[in-house]
Amino acid sequence: MEFSKEQRIIEAILFSAGREVSSKELMNVLEISEEDIEKVIQNMKSKYEENGSALEIIKVDNSYQLCTKKEMYEYIYPIIDNRTKPTISNAALETLSIIAYNPKITRSEIESIRGVSVDGTIYKLLEYNLIEDAGKLDAPGRPTTYKVTNNFLKMFGISSLDELPELPRYKLDENEQIVIDDMLKENETIEETNEENLEAPMPAREDIESQKKESNED
Repeated sequence: MEFSKEQRIIEAILFSAGREVSSKELMNVLEISEEDIEKVIQNMKSKYEENGSALEIIKVDNSYQLCTKKEMYEYIYPIIDNRTKPTISNAALETLSIIAYNPKITRSEIESIRGVSVDGTIYKLLEYNLIEDAGKLDAPGRPTTYKVTNNFLKMFGISSLDELPELPRYKLDENEQIVIDDMLKENETIEETNEENLEAPMPAREDIESQKKESNED
């Protein structure tokens, strides 16, 4: 696996830093454009893959980090960290999802959506470095807002929030219950289309009469 000078420099930087390194930092060191940085790193990623390396380069927002592949985790974890593996409850996952889809959301807004207190959950997510303070809301009391961290992106294997699955469109009925209206209509349309495709097309009446005459003449 032969690396160019630029690739060796980037590998050395990422290995030594042990964190996400922004494209801007790499551009300043190598004095090349962001587009060239992207090309060099893509070539590196291909070489790691071709040679079955245990390492990979991941992109987080506009930064890069050199990491070990996920399948190596079970072998690395006992060596570098003997602490209990962190676990995330369903309640924490729900809260985390709300924050991911609503950056700069307040605790009271989260509680309004979930219908329960989230003080303990927010504390845990902050402890796990999955969310962080996103500043104060310009509203009475100046409540704290929250957003997900780069650690969240890495944990869920995405480069940015743009890669989150698209949420279904919905509306609320008179009882303030969610109605997946568009999804239901789409399913009904698909079912109707399938039913139409299953029915054999009926010939026009004049075609039928024509066919009868031809049969009598024969």
